[in-house]
Amino acid sequence: MWLYLAVLVVLYYLLRWYRERQVVSHLRDKFVFITGCDSGFGNQLARQLDLRGLKVLAGCLTEQGAEQLRNQTSDRLQTVILDVTKTESIAAATEWVKERVGDRGLWGLVNNAGIFHSHGYAEWVKIETYRDTLRVNLIGVIEVTLSMLPLVRRAQGRIVNVSSILGRIAFFGAVYCCSKYGVEAFSDILRRELQHFGVKVSMVEPGYFRTAMTDVQKSSEIMKQIWKETPAHIKETYGEKFFDAYHDIMKQGLLGCSTNLNLVTDCMEHALTSVHPRTRYSAGWDAQFFFVPLSYLPTSLADYILTRSWPKPAQAV
Repeated sequence: MWLYLAVLVVLYYLLRWYRERQVVSHLRDKFVFITGCDSGFGNQLARQLDLRGLKVLAGCLTEQGAEQLRNQTSDRLQTVILDVTKTESIAAATEWVKERVGDRGLWGLVNNAGIFHSHGYAEWVKIETYRDTLRVNLIGVIEVTLSMLPLVRRAQGRIVNVSSILGRIAFFGAVYCCSKYGVEAFSDILRRELQHFGVKVSMVEPGYFRTAMTDVQKSSEIMKQIWKETPAHIKETYGEKFFDAYHDIMKQGLLGCSTNLNLVTDCMEHALTSVHPRTRYSAGWDAQFFFVPLSYLPTSLADYILTRSWPKPAQAV
């Protein structure tokens, strides 16, 4: 019996490997629009797809980021300034894309833009930070997608939404996790609603990677600032020793981030270029072999594993 089961598993993975190796034809004629191309995954993906010959339309938040990207790529790549928190900026970028893709439509939309400013316990973080994070990471994804959707549908193309492993299992950065759980839900709904139009929707769930969002010094400064601005009665509840220990744990975690961004951008590229893209891509060894398996464990066991090394607040019972 076990032999038959093993054979079935091997055959399944061989079939998946064969299907996923099939590449979409005429890639050089296809347009892909990417948000958040100033740095990190978006910047890497834009350069990667440009090298492969696709027509990349890169949305950047700043002119400096756009200029640096243009200097590193071919004349095929074009940039536009995009702030995903502003409706007028999204509308202008959509018109700009429409002018370039014409009747062919937009083959690929990659919602990559995101921020992470919630370095602290949920009650330490100001409500303005919650709003700002959701406005970029979730509302921005939704508004850009809905604005560009007619162009993607015309091309029977792809939507690739960058979530996070923290959209699978939440254990720190409350509002960031909320935003990524929202991206997962929105993507699931889109995939089911758009299947009859030939549009395929994929999610990429990176683990820990070294980008501007996970810069150790910047993150450390944000954590300290959040703690400094936390109301006195809340700080008394946790205590300075708790914050120092928490800060050190977070710092050590960030120091362990992978520097190989290709583990993520290769997933994005596959979702855009494979005839049979996956629904979800878990990018990074930590995501595949720790966080995803952890998400399937009983909640009480996952809680223990995730929090067993956490410090105790000063007023813990």
